[in-house]
Amino acid sequence: MIHEYEPEATRRVTGETESSRASRGWWDRNADEYQTEHGAFLGDDRFVWGPEGLDEAEAGLLGPADGLKGLDVLEIGAGAAQCSRWLAAQGARPVALDLSHRQLQHALRIGGNIPLVEADAGALPFADGSFDLACSAYGAVPFVADPVRVMREVRRVLRPGGRWVFSVTHPIRWAFPDEPGPEGLSVAASYFDRTPYVEQDEQGRAIYVEHHRTLGDRVRDVVAAGFRLTDLVEPEWPAWNTQEWGGWSPLRGNLIPGTAIFVCDRD
Repeated sequence: MIHEYEPEATRRVTGETESSRASRGWWDRNADEYQTEHGAFLGDDRFVWGPEGLDEAEAGLLGPADGLKGLDVLEIGAGAAQCSRWLAAQGARPVALDLSHRQLQHALRIGGNIPLVEADAGALPFADGSFDLACSAYGAVPFVADPVRVMREVRRVLRPGGRWVFSVTHPIRWAFPDEPGPEGLSVAASYFDRTPYVEQDEQGRAIYVEHHRTLGDRVRDVVAAGFRLTDLVEPEWPAWNTQEWGGWSPLRGNLIPGTAIFVCDRD
């Protein structure tokens, strides 16, 4: 009998090249399962900032919905381009970018006249000042070794006065086990340990990487890239959301924040 190798979970240093290669491979392999599991929650044309279910239509972090018409918007880590479809429905001109070819195939499957670009967020294939807005809902930023490089690229392709809004797992979650029940409510690791989380194969090659930054690190990254941080949103868990998956649950969501959304302006 052939036993499939279970990836080893560890904490170790990993750089830009290994992180990027791991992310592309992981999302290409897992895109089908991800869209099957989360597609109904995400919808085909909703803009959801995170597992809590905060909707851009309600939050208006990119600006009033009726002010999006005619704006050029870059979505980074777009997956199946659900957010971009919502933006297009408001009259914006979105471009959906993702590292994963398979994720973008799901964007094609769902449809909609959205330009799709397969590229690394650290090397955006656009001219300076191409966009009015940029956004990323759990895309790219948590998975890159050098987030400042990504943010400098975002600033480069934004026009003066542009806005960059991105969401990531709230940094405090790194101190707790990734469990939805009571066992996920006790601190198990140092919040200040920035060693990346890595899943690796039998040869020790990373096949999944996630990078931890403290809340202060994230703020400093934004500033180092030349942005002005204008808001930091920590969505509360709403009563209507009874979903539970991975470490996400109403129990944990009602006690500790799960998502951090950074609203950044380019002066």
